[in-house]
Amino acid sequence: MPRKEAEILQHAMQEEKNETAASAAETQLPANADATAAPEAPRNPNMKWYIIHSYSGFERKVKESLESRIQAFGLQDRIGKVLIPTESVTEVRGGKKYTSERMFYPGYVLVEMDMDDHVWHVVKSTPRVTGFVGTGQQPTPLSEEEVQHIVYRVGESRDKPKLKVKFEKNESVRITEGPFASFTGIVDEVNEDRETLKVMVTIFGRSTPVELEFNQVEKVA
Repeated sequence: MPRKEAEILQHAMQEEKNETAASAAETQLPANADATAAPEAPRNPNMKWYIIHSYSGFERKVKESLESRIQAFGLQDRIGKVLIPTESVTEVRGGKKYTSERMFYPGYVLVEMDMDDHVWHVVKSTPRVTGFVGTGQQPTPLSEEEVQHIVYRVGESRDKPKLKVKFEKNESVRITEGPFASFTGIVDEVNEDRETLKVMVTIFGRSTPVELEFNQVEKVA
């Protein structure tokens, strides 16, 4: 091969090699790659769980509104999870099983926060929020025991034979299963057909109706 052609071929091969290297470099992220590839920021260790009151029946609306406000105010590092405690409930109607989610703290929403005046105002001014659980104007965080009992305790759906027990209105009963186990309350309504009770239980200083099956309570002697 003439020397001139050999030099041209060598030059062309070098150019191709350089282009390949450049293309490969473009596909690799630099050491300070963009934030989307960065590991998730560590959780704020100052966050604690608080309970807010909401209008009954609007708990999910409050949760959605609060989550939107967290994004709008850039408070992702100050406000963590927003939780409506629910349990799966299985009942039999017309010979068929139906499973649904039921709130076991109606009128309450749990929020994980690093509390200060700004965070307090953002949460308190959320539509349909009526206030915090606490003494006076000072919100009170849940204790570790309450966190374990409320936040991390999940109701389990179990299909068990229902007990044939006679209950009466204004009778005292003790709850034996579910998130209110060991609580006592007063029977407010009895549904013989569905074998369920509405029991008034005092939660956070407020009397709250809780629907239970006959086999989830026992009479108080």
